[in-house]
Amino acid sequence: MSVFDDYRNLLFSVAYRILGSAADAEDAVQDTWLKWSAADRSRVADPKAYLVRIVTNVAMDRLRSAKRAAYIGPWLPEPVLTSGDAPDVAPALLLVLENLTPLERAVFVLKEAFAFSYEEIAEAVDRSPDSVRQAAHRAREHVRSKRARFTADRDRQRAVTERFFAAAAGGDINTLMELLAPDVTLWTDGGGKVRQAMRPVQGAERVAAWLAGVGSRPYQGVRPDEMAAALVDLNGEPGLVISGAGRVLGTITLDLDPAGRVTAILNTANPDKLASVQGGVVRDL
Repeated sequence: MSVFDDYRNLLFSVAYRILGSAADAEDAVQDTWLKWSAADRSRVADPKAYLVRIVTNVAMDRLRSAKRAAYIGPWLPEPVLTSGDAPDVAPALLLVLENLTPLERAVFVLKEAFAFSYEEIAEAVDRSPDSVRQAAHRAREHVRSKRARFTADRDRQRAVTERFFAAAAGGDINTLMELLAPDVTLWTDGGGKVRQAMRPVQGAERVAAWLAGVGSRPYQGVRPDEMAAALVDLNGEPGLVISGAGRVLGTITLDLDPAGRVTAILNTANPDKLASVQGGVVRDL
């Protein structure tokens, strides 16, 4: 195995957390390979640091040029299938990171997810250690204000996810109201290609009514009784893959509070973001 292959999974993981897109992360890894191939590797003392620097800067450049503002409806991270022992890369967290600058996001990812030192990050992003510390502080404060640092027990996450889907599919508003936090937000990403809410739906009553309504009528030509839900690992936590008519229709992941109530629902249905799930590609994050 080549040196590059030794670090390919790490490079994908860094790029995915910065970009929130598996397809873009793969492109960033490929660009990194091209730069690595053209480099004078005899002068590279630390291949890991060198490759992480390349992929981080490629990902930041891609993030700067991303046209999120032109996206139709809410933008959500691309879901990926993971193994049961994968680290948690919750879509809700990646969504919070969307409001950071590319530098803040890269610094947060390298520090919080991969435990790089400030000096190593400074070298990777070509900044001083002090500026990196400041960017890390801003990023942490933003994440802390938008999403509490709480990770639900996997068994509880799985149980709530199963109960949530049964209630939504059956139009059981009473159970949905029990499961939903009062200030819950539903994000639906259709990318303008399939029918979805064009703005986030907020509040338990509105979200429960929206879910019950969607579960009672055909979607993309597929009747509710023709749909099936599989409980799988998405981004390192239990999630749902909704299928029908031989294709994946969407994915659902939930964010829970310490009481086990649903605070965020992320429903990705843009076909362009479902390719790896449709193909059953399991990622090592």
